[in-house]
Amino acid sequence: MKRIVIGILLCLIGMSGLAREVKVIDIGSRRELFLDDYLIDKMKKVRLEMHHPIPKEIVTRFDKPWEGNGCSFQVIFKDGDIFRTYYNAWAHEPSSIPTHDVFIGYAESKDGIQWTRPDLGLFEFNGSKNNNIVWMNPNLDNFSCFKDTNPKCTPDALYKAVYFGQYNKKSSLLAAKSADGIHWTPLTDKPIITDGAFDSLNNAFWDVERGEYRAYYRDFRNNTRDIKWATSKDFIHWTKGEWLKYPGAPNEALYTNNVAPYYRAPHIYMGFPARYLDRGWSDEMRALPQLKERLERSAVGERYGTALSDCLYMTSRDGKTFKRWTEAFIRPGLRNEDQWVYGDNFAAWGLIETKSDMAGAPDEISIYATEHYWRGSYTNLRRYVIRVDGFVSVNAPGKGGEFTTKTITFKGKELEMNFSTSVAGYVRVEIQDTTGKPIPGYTLKDSPEIFGDQLDRVVSWKTGKDVSQLSGKPIRLRFVMSDADLFSIKFRK
Repeated sequence: MKRIVIGILLCLIGMSGLAREVKVIDIGSRRELFLDDYLIDKMKKVRLEMHHPIPKEIVTRFDKPWEGNGCSFQVIFKDGDIFRTYYNAWAHEPSSIPTHDVFIGYAESKDGIQWTRPDLGLFEFNGSKNNNIVWMNPNLDNFSCFKDTNPKCTPDALYKAVYFGQYNKKSSLLAAKSADGIHWTPLTDKPIITDGAFDSLNNAFWDVERGEYRAYYRDFRNNTRDIKWATSKDFIHWTKGEWLKYPGAPNEALYTNNVAPYYRAPHIYMGFPARYLDRGWSDEMRALPQLKERLERSAVGERYGTALSDCLYMTSRDGKTFKRWTEAFIRPGLRNEDQWVYGDNFAAWGLIETKSDMAGAPDEISIYATEHYWRGSYTNLRRYVIRVDGFVSVNAPGKGGEFTTKTITFKGKELEMNFSTSVAGYVRVEIQDTTGKPIPGYTLKDSPEIFGDQLDRVVSWKTGKDVSQLSGKPIRLRFVMSDADLFSIKFRK
């Protein structure tokens, strides 16, 4: 009996040891944004809060003869000293009949605010080549391009694109290449992906973190607009498409996706899908502006008068399972004459960093979205701005709260944080061991109340800023906060 009891005790001790095994997340020196609970273990009286971009000026009015009220699906990215944008140049009558085929227009900017549409002289429209058209193709519906950073990329395909087209009378995703981003030719004479509807802005890019091309494209799942993804090593042969997953999110129609790696933390994907919703005819629908135009479009197809769209926000760490916020990232807003129609509030693919119009303020992120779609003779592209890393924060009320991270390891000498407080608010930081015991020199008592508003504040304790003695060792971070937002952290070397 005594041996049995000892055996049971040893077994229990062994099981206890297993229970104490801690999963460690190695964040190295990369930037981590608090977009989800990936790093968060326990939260007390704090919450994850999504922030919203601030509308700024209209940067482009698409009013050229080859453009019009159907211009959409913009793609924007930085390329050396300039910013480039490509877009659908298109117009249609209120009856939904296109006035001309879809062309792809091009514009560029030095600051992301003032844009020019150069005369390229490449394609003829109404007897003239004095236009900014860079691509024409029968049955074209969209064109999404990027600058390829794949080390194996050949010079003639430094820029790559995917676009909607017909192959053997079937909707397909085709590919194009360019050496300069202006002169384009087909990359291959066959489609690269065929298992989709593609009637939206489909996009692809080189994923530097994973060493592969990724594509995100539109299809229908159970008669609802949704998003698939696929990967490739050569941009020609692709894996079979798989549906994105959004645990906990409602079943909603997603028109575009705009998925891309976040440029400051490329291991994290961000998407800005357009939510499409047909609310049908009602007194509230009739109370929206432009009733006459809605009725004209509805005579052709009811949804053309009753469908609406706004912009959502979603993030992922593996590119296939996304946390999608239910609340709109960009609402139509008070200027409802320009933003309450299906086709409005479609975000452009790409985030760029631009100068703030406030003297002394740091750079901010510009996001662009369409408005004034499907009415009049033009479409607008409006710029929105948001704080760098400022999409989601851990938010603490004035009464205070705290959270503790899971066990992590890092590489670096200092802890940097992107945070904001009120004049009465603060953030205090404690470093703990894996059991939650404060490490001497880095306890809460050693941490002053840090207040202010900064993108890259270095945390200090009474002993100083140096945390290199803990580099590579498993730790936990405890943040005690009041009237504050914490957006991101990074251990820097």
